[in-house]
Amino acid sequence: MAYPPLDLAQARVLIANDDGIHAPGLTLLEEVARRLFREVWVVAPETEQSAASHSLTMRRPLYLRQAGERRFTVDGTPTDCVLLAVHQAMQGAPPDLVLSGVNHGGNLGEDATYSGTVAAAMEGTLLGIRSVALSQLYETGAPAHWETAERWSADVLRRLPAFDWPAGVLLNVNFPAVAPSDVLGIEVTKQGRHKIGGTMVEGKDPRGQCWFWIGGERQQDRGLAGTDLAAVHAGAVSVTPLCLELTHQASMSALATVFR
Repeated sequence: MAYPPLDLAQARVLIANDDGIHAPGLTLLEEVARRLFREVWVVAPETEQSAASHSLTMRRPLYLRQAGERRFTVDGTPTDCVLLAVHQAMQGAPPDLVLSGVNHGGNLGEDATYSGTVAAAMEGTLLGIRSVALSQLYETGAPAHWETAERWSADVLRRLPAFDWPAGVLLNVNFPAVAPSDVLGIEVTKQGRHKIGGTMVEGKDPRGQCWFWIGGERQQDRGLAGTDLAAVHAGAVSVTPLCLELTHQASMSALATVFR
């Protein structure tokens, strides 16, 4: 499937996220989008849905509540938000572009598989819409450089019309934890190695039952050249094309000999 040309000045844009309707990154992205695009819609979770991944709510009803002009909340996941936006809030006139974020924290390496921010862009891609996930890295204990995301997200979005965008591909954008003037530029990268969940805290509740709390520490390799991790930790904006086709083509012929 070929996407039609993208005209920023005429585009209708949907913004979603996983940090919720009141998140500063969402407000920032709205402001940037309103300067670039003709029409901006927001459909975001009522509450934070970080690490919701690409989950759907299917065993209870969802509520789509209006929170302003072209602004809605959903009591569900980021994926729910994009689905309800396209099929209900924007029914009959789907967006030309889905933007998800700006997330408070990076979505690098394997984080993409857990991320609700990336999942919203995945859902847009599955619906046949160009989609971009945007995340702002920050150092633990320090405030996020939201001004970096504001300055450089506009630069990234302005360049999108020149991209010959394949179907089934979404863009995962990460901004480094540095001031806007210290950003080294924009790099196109591959997905790095960045695994969360290597540590756990254990305790007991008042009834003596054991509980476990998954820690936020990550096993990562920042030194792999050409990866999103290497780029952002060096001070560059990382743009990674991710595809929804999960088939490992190189294994097809080998498996065919096993199961023939």
